[in-house]
Amino acid sequence: MADDPFTLFDAWFAEARTSELNDSNAMALATADAAGRPSVRMVLLKGHGPDGFVFYTNRESRKAGDLAANTHVALLFHWKSLRRQIRIEGTVAPATDAESDAYFASRSRDSQLGAWASDQSRPLADRATFEARFDEMKARFEGGDVPRPPHWGGYRVTPTAIEFWQDRAHRLHERRLFTATDDGWREGMLYP
Repeated sequence: MADDPFTLFDAWFAEARTSELNDSNAMALATADAAGRPSVRMVLLKGHGPDGFVFYTNRESRKAGDLAANTHVALLFHWKSLRRQIRIEGTVAPATDAESDAYFASRSRDSQLGAWASDQSRPLADRATFEARFDEMKARFEGGDVPRPPHWGGYRVTPTAIEFWQDRAHRLHERRLFTATDDGWREGMLYP
């Protein structure tokens, strides 16, 4: 086992990419609004390393409102095929415009158009309304590149704690907790 949580994350994530059939990069993102009301949803990890864990979204969505009001978040990766999970707690900040532009350019054209067409998290009268807006965006950007919408971009979660959970027989699980300190990471174990 690695002594560095990012090295261990890389190893577990590499295994998950070969064993999970769908979205091995899916993670639950837990937020809370200014009043402390929690919310959780699945997002996709699009970058990671010692500087944090990156995902992208509409910055006018409910989750973005929560992130603006309360920068403390939690992430959860659960890989059922491996009988493992990783919990991450930390703070969130917007990714740079350059990072957001680069990732947006790598998305499929339809995903790019969808980012323009969607008022994410807002009420929608019917599916036809969204599909009409999508068609409007197709016509608007026909024949050219689709730029990143100003309301769309990335967020980076800087971890303060990373817990690795491994299933064991008879619920005698193994839990390793890495906690950020001024000098790096402190490692410890938790009872199952």
